[in-house]
Amino acid sequence: MTTSTPHPLFAQALAELGLDLAIRTFPEGTRTAADAAAAIGCELSQIVKSLIFTADGVPVLVLMDGASRVDVEAVRRQLDAEKVTRADATVVRETTGYAIGGVPPFGHRTRTRVLADQALLRHDVVWAAAGTPHAVFPMPPRELVTHAAAELADVREKH
Repeated sequence: MTTSTPHPLFAQALAELGLDLAIRTFPEGTRTAADAAAAIGCELSQIVKSLIFTADGVPVLVLMDGASRVDVEAVRRQLDAEKVTRADATVVRETTGYAIGGVPPFGHRTRTRVLADQALLRHDVVWAAAGTPHAVFPMPPRELVTHAAAELADVREKH
């Protein structure tokens, strides 16, 4: 693990927000939630997945803990949409400016509606991508929700 500078688009967002985050880089990668948790040495549920869906064709960001899956039907109800689907890699990059596996919870190219699953608040600190599949940062979940301008929702699959 090393400390490094983030993706340029994310660095710009941090500067605009006045944030100085402890960004950590892992050469082995943090592309998946499991990879990130193993590299960091934290619980899988402390990883924040930044997932892009489309609701009636409009991109929406869902922030979900790494141990859970998004309940697409719950997202559809929350957004009062007719159809919600997972966005493809092209839509993700066009909307956020980042590739899948490195999408941060804020600092995107395009402003989208953001839903954050309430389960993220169970932790004192969560870890999220910093714009690349190798970089992450820690942040208290309430701060993360605030910076992402997210609305809290219950959108995870129930087991």
